[in-house]
Amino acid sequence: MNDEKNKQNMSRRNFLGTTALTAAATVTILPSHVLGGKGRKAPSDRLNIACVGAGGKGKSDIRGVFDENIVALCDVDDTKIAELPGHLEDLPGSGDWFTRVKKFKDFRVMLDKMHKDIDAVTVTTPDHTHAVIALTAMNMGKHVYVQKPLTHTIREARALADTARKMKVTTQMGNQGHASEGARLINEWIWDGAIGEVSEVHCWTNRPIWPQGIDAPAEIPSVPPSLDWNLWLGPMKWRPYHPALCHFVWRGWRDFGTGALGDMGAHIINHPYWALDLKYPETVQASSTRFTDASWPVASKVIYQFPARGNKPPVKLTWYDGGLMPERPELLEQSRRLGESDGGMLFVGTKGYLMSGCYASNPRLIPETAMQAYKRPEKTIPRSPGIYEEWIEAAKKGEHSTTDFSYSGPLTETMLLGNVAILLQDQNMIYHWDGEKGEITNHDAANGLLHIPYREGWTL
Repeated sequence: MNDEKNKQNMSRRNFLGTTALTAAATVTILPSHVLGGKGRKAPSDRLNIACVGAGGKGKSDIRGVFDENIVALCDVDDTKIAELPGHLEDLPGSGDWFTRVKKFKDFRVMLDKMHKDIDAVTVTTPDHTHAVIALTAMNMGKHVYVQKPLTHTIREARALADTARKMKVTTQMGNQGHASEGARLINEWIWDGAIGEVSEVHCWTNRPIWPQGIDAPAEIPSVPPSLDWNLWLGPMKWRPYHPALCHFVWRGWRDFGTGALGDMGAHIINHPYWALDLKYPETVQASSTRFTDASWPVASKVIYQFPARGNKPPVKLTWYDGGLMPERPELLEQSRRLGESDGGMLFVGTKGYLMSGCYASNPRLIPETAMQAYKRPEKTIPRSPGIYEEWIEAAKKGEHSTTDFSYSGPLTETMLLGNVAILLQDQNMIYHWDGEKGEITNHDAANGLLHIPYREGWTL
């Protein structure tokens, strides 16, 4: 009986492309109207998904893949899993599902015990554990969806991209704006020459909206009984528990998060990165307000210089956070907001400007008279069914998604290179980056900041 079950599992995984994107399966899939019931997918059409991280953004990621077959939940805090039924109660079958789904605290135990029953894994945890979870899953042949920013360090980003390519699994970073209509319109308008040649871009955010520029707490309160603090720390060095270190506010701490740039750069820098085909910058420099050994600064400014790409000119991209913003263009109408309340981007071309919100929302040429006069081109980029649906569909077909690790890996490296420059700003240098080699070429010591050493028992 076990042999027969194993054969069935292997046949199903081959169809889904778990072990190779190019694998061609010879499995007959029955249509949904035969097995799935009205309005539901057939069981044979679904991925078996394990979700790591059930709090915060984890709730929406679980909702995003709920129409597939979620077979396991994992969170280091029992309360986060216990809260899920209340957040999913409007979804058909969520009550019965929650009583049946397997629940774990340690992702390694989950993958070890259920590896034959899992096709794909979502990773919605603090930045410092993204890489170790995703690498473990990919090395077992699982497709992975990892929340932004892809990783905590530059070395981790490169390791994830390399492993995804080696294992031929379908990957996706969770920067949902990449799947939006606005993202596609920005690309199509720029490629159409709506504002001419673009050589300058400004990107900004209202983040941080959590504490930064502060020292680590000195008190040592008791660890809540629901939380496995050792697992929460994962590969980072041991420190006593404190509620000011975890549950959302972790983004501001250098050992756990990547600050405002890591949080929102994956959304905002993504759009010029895609539209202008930027890949690796040649140089980076930064300035900021005070930061500490423990946390990122309250506000920063980072300048990247990207080389020419074919007949496209070099691009200067400037990042601002903590309330800093670019100068208002003279053509922007008085009393009109630059971007949106939570941030935005401004493309500067030889023929004009293109402005958008931080998720590529409401892209417009400015002034508005230019937008009204512009004859929009045909829509040539395939539209996305959604960031989750895109990943799921690609995994089933053995294809790549649009923000897979071959794309989001270099994007993440670029973002995090800005954080390295922030930490080294007192050296008063412009740092030169060799993207192909993955190293800073004019300051050897700076390369020590491309990764944070893991504690014993954890490896990259």
